[in-house]
Amino acid sequence: MNYKETLKHPIVGRLSFIQLISYFGTWFSQVAIFSMLVGFGADEITIALTAAASMLPAVILAPLTGIIIDRIAFKKLMFLLLMTEIGMTLCFITINSLEYVWILMLLIFTRSAAAAMLFSAEMTLFSRILEGKMLKNTNEIHSIIWSFCYASGMAAGGLVTHRMGHDTAFVIDAALYFIAVFLLMGLQLSSKNIDHTDSNWMMFKKGVRYLFTQKKILHLILLHASLGLTSFDALVTLLADLRYKEMIAVPLAIGWINATRAAALIIGPFFIGKWISKDTLHYFFLFQALGIMLWALFEFNFYLSLAAMFVTGFFTTTLWSYTYLLIHEETDKAFLGRIISYNDMFFMLSNVLTALFIGYIAKWGLSLEDITFVLGCGFILAAMYYLWFKKRYL
Repeated sequence: MNYKETLKHPIVGRLSFIQLISYFGTWFSQVAIFSMLVGFGADEITIALTAAASMLPAVILAPLTGIIIDRIAFKKLMFLLLMTEIGMTLCFITINSLEYVWILMLLIFTRSAAAAMLFSAEMTLFSRILEGKMLKNTNEIHSIIWSFCYASGMAAGGLVTHRMGHDTAFVIDAALYFIAVFLLMGLQLSSKNIDHTDSNWMMFKKGVRYLFTQKKILHLILLHASLGLTSFDALVTLLADLRYKEMIAVPLAIGWINATRAAALIIGPFFIGKWISKDTLHYFFLFQALGIMLWALFEFNFYLSLAAMFVTGFFTTTLWSYTYLLIHEETDKAFLGRIISYNDMFFMLSNVLTALFIGYIAKWGLSLEDITFVLGCGFILAAMYYLWFKKRYL
């Protein structure tokens, strides 16, 4: 079964189209947000905290998110979440100075909470209605869509922000979310949520107990969380501001660096997806480490860094989708919503810690090249961790 045949599934096809539009809008406005901060004169810590604000909801709200997903009908939940994203995106327009950065962070936190819950709900739905090769393909398609939107959204967002300003980017973003809501209206779902008679508190306790008694799932979640080390938003923004702004405008630098990375995220699975397995996964972690270290060596030059960024992104999508698949395969369907939410919690916590690490270590004087090299070393540790896991559990 190839990707084209997978997309013929009516639910997978329509939800993938909705993902394409909404994710494009998210990354389209991401460039506008960070360009706006640079324009306001934000320092390294403020940039890092803003990046963290977009990741914290998945960490803080994970227990609640899993219960909501397991209880509320998917279509109704998705409609409410998309409308929340529209409202928060339009509110970005009201931010006009660094004095209101705390309001910006609150808006980003709320929009990201809706986006995180929507993502978890989608992945839970796919796990309930699909299995085997169909589920593997759907995970990879989702990763490719995310990567394509990351590339095209960042590139287009950088261009529009540079030419028309960040407020225009926010309005376009909101309009794209409205299109996603319209497409949602035509979604036909035959599956229903599993009926849960337990109270919310009991569901929470059972979910936590299930997570910590299933050691294999817990280790897989930690392995998947290692991909949070590729959370480069703060690092790319600092490189654009401190290294490349004399050569190219900050919005364009952010857009093109991220677009180059995302192009590799899209292309990678088509070339290497068939080679990844439980026997070869540790090699992919090592290749990811080498890619990031290569980027560290070439960051002194904008154009060389673009080439190295492509190598950095080539292995990420395949690693993300395969480690996610392993978690799906090991989880009981009755606990899917909660386990996927907890997985996203650990993954986003890794993203938050990475963003804060980049901001604070840069503030304390470590070079951006050295910071990047340290992130690469993290994947060497991940490869060693997987080899231990494989010997003990597989």
